[in-house]
Amino acid sequence: MNFQDLEVVLKVAEFRSITAAATSLDMRVATASAALKRVEANLGVELFVRTTRQLKLSAAGELYLPQCQQALNTLESAKQTVREGLATLHDEIRIALSSDLGRNIVTPWLDEFLAQYPNVSLRSNISDSNIDFYRDSVDMALRYGAPTDASMYGFKICNVPRLVCASPAYLEAHGTPTQPEDLKQFNGLFYQLQDIVQDEWRFNKDGASYKVKLKGNRASNDGDLVRRWCLSGSGVAMKSCLDMSKHLLNGQVVNLMADYKPLATELWLVCPSRQSITPTMRLLRDFLREKTKQVLTQMVAQKILDASVLE
Repeated sequence: MNFQDLEVVLKVAEFRSITAAATSLDMRVATASAALKRVEANLGVELFVRTTRQLKLSAAGELYLPQCQQALNTLESAKQTVREGLATLHDEIRIALSSDLGRNIVTPWLDEFLAQYPNVSLRSNISDSNIDFYRDSVDMALRYGAPTDASMYGFKICNVPRLVCASPAYLEAHGTPTQPEDLKQFNGLFYQLQDIVQDEWRFNKDGASYKVKLKGNRASNDGDLVRRWCLSGSGVAMKSCLDMSKHLLNGQVVNLMADYKPLATELWLVCPSRQSITPTMRLLRDFLREKTKQVLTQMVAQKILDASVLE
């Protein structure tokens, strides 16, 4: 039984007619009739006595429908209370963001969020370093990968494929790789995590795995800098599709070897514990899910990504 079915039943009681109730609710008569049957089947009683001219409430209906109306009124009142509470939401978002995603993608989104909720304030911590929620005074972190600490809690925002990218100018000067082994002839632009240079790239294609170790003259622990190098034509980089989304969509960089898939990741909004989740955090979670879906959908439409990314 769902709330929409109950609303149909109450309209039928008001008009003493399924047809009139359907017209009032802007739905097909068959849909309204099916809703009434579902409610009666769930209760195990008939709520109306059918006559040739109209419907009359049965004894069970006389008992049930007033309380049903009261319950729906209570739910509507609760919904209105929540809406009013959100409209006057006073809170501070203290969030940690990775350098590339945070600066170039998420910060403009947060500006939109603050415009929607003007009483909410923002404290942003942008770094690719590991975050300590208590030392760094943040309440949540938007990060690639699910939380590995069992004490933490998180919300998955979206799937995030990684892509190998290069600028058209670099490809024109050096050619275009068609398989992982070709990458040995290109200049790699590497992300460095905890002094480990990520110069060994792994791919999957049709169930087979490929691994190639690249050479390159640039590495950084700042993902934003790796993106800038790639955009300027300094070599090839393996990056998150979100980090490179604007450049992929406008043709400033090209997705290479699309049949060979690097290991994908996920974007998560992570917090120290379930108890630290606030209404503002839930609103932000839903907002980020919608914004990332819009970007991923655009890349699917341009055939940069497979539609499976949206699943």
